[in-house]
Amino acid sequence: MAGCDVKNNPTYLLVVAGAISDGAGRWLMHRRPLAKAHGGLWEFPGGKVEVFEKPTEALVRELYEELDIEIDPAAVEPVSFAQHDAVDDEPGIVILLYRVGEFAGTPRAVEGEGIGWFTVAEIDGLERPPLDVELAAKLGRLFPE
Repeated sequence: MAGCDVKNNPTYLLVVAGAISDGAGRWLMHRRPLAKAHGGLWEFPGGKVEVFEKPTEALVRELYEELDIEIDPAAVEPVSFAQHDAVDDEPGIVILLYRVGEFAGTPRAVEGEGIGWFTVAEIDGLERPPLDVELAAKLGRLFPE
């Protein structure tokens, strides 16, 4: 690709998200900060993978920053992914979804407008960004109620 510097102009933004289970068929959803893109919508908690950071390291960091919980990166399992291609000058997004069955601490909304525990059917009724709609559908097929 002549003239393309992928290091400084990535074609996709890599994002990680946690499908956090309470062990009783409910999943934790996080409500996005109102001032951010998709503000007020419900999503799987997580965030951007920083340069030189492994996705599982980013997941550990993001869940601590957003929810004040600690997870063991060795205890998470990849579940699915979703992607959105680049539009205009914005890079595309790839979200890697990991299942988190165990964590330390009590989740709370450090960032954002709140959290809640929902069944897959209840998640379907929440307003969500498009990629989280896709991820929830995949989660429901993999872990039916």
